[in-house]
Amino acid sequence: MCTHCTRRQFLEVSAASGIALAAGHLAAANEASSSASSPGSKVRICAIIAGKAGERSWALSEAEVTAARERLAVAEKNLGNVEFIIGQASNADETAQLLAQSGPDAPVLAISTDIFGLSHGVMPTVFKEGRPAAVFHIPVVGGHDWCLVNPWRAEGNRVTLFDSSDYNDLERAAALLRVIPLLKQSRVLVSPPFKGTPASYAPDLVRERLGVELVQLAEERYDQVMAGVDEAVAEEIAEQWIKEADRVVEPTREDVVKAARASLTLDQLIAENRAHGFCVGTCMRWLPRGFPCLGFSRLNDRGIPAACDGDMDCLLTMLIMQYALNRAGFLGNAAGVDTAKNAFHLSHCSAPLRMEGPESARSPYLLRRHAEVRGGAVTEVHYRVGQKVTFTKMIHLDTLLVFTGKTVEVPKVPKGTERGCRTEIAAEVRDADRLSENWGGGALGASAKDYYASLHRVAYYGDHTRSIRHLAHLLGLKVVEEC
Repeated sequence: MCTHCTRRQFLEVSAASGIALAAGHLAAANEASSSASSPGSKVRICAIIAGKAGERSWALSEAEVTAARERLAVAEKNLGNVEFIIGQASNADETAQLLAQSGPDAPVLAISTDIFGLSHGVMPTVFKEGRPAAVFHIPVVGGHDWCLVNPWRAEGNRVTLFDSSDYNDLERAAALLRVIPLLKQSRVLVSPPFKGTPASYAPDLVRERLGVELVQLAEERYDQVMAGVDEAVAEEIAEQWIKEADRVVEPTREDVVKAARASLTLDQLIAENRAHGFCVGTCMRWLPRGFPCLGFSRLNDRGIPAACDGDMDCLLTMLIMQYALNRAGFLGNAAGVDTAKNAFHLSHCSAPLRMEGPESARSPYLLRRHAEVRGGAVTEVHYRVGQKVTFTKMIHLDTLLVFTGKTVEVPKVPKGTERGCRTEIAAEVRDADRLSENWGGGALGASAKDYYASLHRVAYYGDHTRSIRHLAHLLGLKVVEEC
């Protein structure tokens, strides 16, 4: 938590007050918060059939192009927030017309259709407009232009390659491409002091680099909203949390009710600011009025990234990954690398329950008191043992740190035992000695001495290394493997 926080300068961004909710109405609060969790409209992706199909060498057949079009239709339905503008282009003029039809913010999914379908006017026109692009190329029959992707990237173009015979990769590419326009529509509600690398909490840099708007929460607003929370609704939510828990260990019912008040307060703050994420550095000052940790867990469960400790590096990482994967991440403290067991430990007190998306099954949990402050109500989540996990974090707005592991232990802390934060995972990694020696991958620079910039990582169910590399190409980031 923020026991070591010092207030840093924040360039004030005024927040529109938005539509005030009736905080006492549970359904209204939940509905408004859910609708705020993703930008309001579908994002467009320009899907270019690059070149001409035909029954000849080094070209897709008409049947193969039809299969690609049909798979795009399925992807549009599955993703839900994507609209494809699909057309064929073989030269610069045809490409420019398709791009204009798609709109200025549409990234490009280019399907290589014949031997030089990409390089003869299509991709040069895409790059001239500064559009990020994913190239889908079927080996053998999809032409020769796939080998130009690395040189194009070396020239500074944001382009990635799906060199694959699997048409499902069209949907995977679109899921990553949508991140870029979604970020441009996003607002993050923030409450300093901040931690992390300095670029991540500089509003102008964040807006310029990612398109995300940072909106500062007025210091007194948290108290104002909490004062209006309906006690009956808070009681109802607390009862639900108690029933869903495997066990309530230390907290009293009033501790859980106070946490429910805090959660309803967070819901309204998100809704009235039309925010798609929340980063709070003042959490310790809020604790006497109700621990916000449970509220953070529930926001993440609903697809609204919420980060404590003022860690904007992690919040922006969580926002990117939420849009790419539709999954919550577990932001935690790196509790250590156990070289004896070849394992990495991550722990925190605001862990999400639904790690595989808002509609996924809830992980079992206990209700515990906060381990450091020795009060309140937080979750101890028991994540799946044997689960492949990806650990990642964006730093300096230019680098993604990443490594993977497999959970081998999820400790269940007995009553009266205090050992760090409540939710903990231990994951077997490829090489614990290497991870310990290469922590930060040499990419943190002077920020390596910043406690939280170095400490935190975000964990995701599954191996997302390939997706992270594609995202890095599309967003113009570097990737550093720590292990």
